[in-house]
Amino acid sequence: MLELRPGCEHCNKPLPPESTEAMICSYECTFCHDCVSSVLGNVCPNCGGGFAPRPIRPKADLMRHPASTRSVYRPVDPQSHLVYAAAIRNIPPHER
Repeated sequence: MLELRPGCEHCNKPLPPESTEAMICSYECTFCHDCVSSVLGNVCPNCGGGFAPRPIRPKADLMRHPASTRSVYRPVDPQSHLVYAAAIRNIPPHER
């Protein structure tokens, strides 16, 4: 079950369960859409994977399976990320 982490790992923008701005990789690293497009270039700084919109859990299900309150805040150094992502950013995520 998805954790639905509460904020962007880079800028700490709040990403509540109903947010359409939340993007996740296959390991649930969570970033806002702005950071994925402008800072990360669709390359996860933790695993190298791509991102997809995080699904929204229906409100009725949030009662039984609440969103995580565990915040992960690890701002990315943009220059280091450019070096890291250089070798893979032009490879489609499904081929990385």
